[in-house]
Amino acid sequence: MDRFGEMSVLVQIVENGGFSAAARALSMTPSAVSKLVGRMEERLGTRLFHRTSRSVVLTAEGQLFYAAALRALDALEDAEAVNDSILRGTLRIRSMPTFAKYQILPLLPRFRERHPHLRLEFHLDNEWLNPLEGGIDVALVGGLPADSAFVTRKISTTRWLICAAPAYLAHRGRPTSLCELDRHDCLGFTMNTPWNLWSRPGSGEMENVRVPDTIASNQGEMLIALAKAGLGILRTAEYAIAEDLRDGSLIDLFPESAALPEEPIYIVFRDQAHLSARTRTFVDFVVESFRGTPPWSIRASQILEEVRVENQFDSRHPAPNGRLFVDTGRQLGRAS
Repeated sequence: MDRFGEMSVLVQIVENGGFSAAARALSMTPSAVSKLVGRMEERLGTRLFHRTSRSVVLTAEGQLFYAAALRALDALEDAEAVNDSILRGTLRIRSMPTFAKYQILPLLPRFRERHPHLRLEFHLDNEWLNPLEGGIDVALVGGLPADSAFVTRKISTTRWLICAAPAYLAHRGRPTSLCELDRHDCLGFTMNTPWNLWSRPGSGEMENVRVPDTIASNQGEMLIALAKAGLGILRTAEYAIAEDLRDGSLIDLFPESAALPEEPIYIVFRDQAHLSARTRTFVDFVVESFRGTPPWSIRASQILEEVRVENQFDSRHPAPNGRLFVDTGRQLGRAS
């Protein structure tokens, strides 16, 4: 078996979670797969896997080899498709989970319609130092990544809002200052992240408070669900809760924080000189899709103006349950 064949076997071991599963996928015997890996390790002079009776895990050297193998196999696919205008192969995308769900997912039907033969592989997490490690082709991150060797393009910005459900506010009251949050149930991230630093304009200067949490999670989606269930106050990105703000499921507690600097959102990839057609096409698609005003950025003042105009022209139909509505279905609290 040639070197590309060996790399394909290693990739199958990682992606299938073990030697036996990889052997089944490749129509080989487990002993043949094990012997092949042993020959590779002997030739490279390093162990690629930690093997136990229950698991097979890449070593640090194995992780580096795996990432390089993915790049080599992708390059081989690109070379073989040089005269083929159809994008093929696998594009590996890393993203913040909530950004992938609420902003990237709605774009995928259009992208898949254009490139139906391209396989997409999503890796969703909030904890990484190197966003392109593990053979990732492109990453979507909040704030600049630590590694300046990568190419970055800013695709948008987002506010971080402090919010709570109406049920929580009815039960516990609405805080008027960050200083009051220590008397409330707050929701936070488990990892060490600037996302746990809550900010808003104060008296003449910016207030930055690290708020103790009563419930924490490593996933923003879980924290949003907890907030909507009335279990606490949450600070999260506007792109993840735009619909919840519009329909009244969550209330922005400090609307004046719109004046805060917004967090940039970047798409990250490798040197354009070595960029595959798959990656270049996806990068261009994402940049174009987010061109202009962020799709989630609808300020409360804009909604209020729509409500005011709507009520001027149609006062014959009172809003149900004492709530204000506009034709777009946006809900903005109770009528006074």
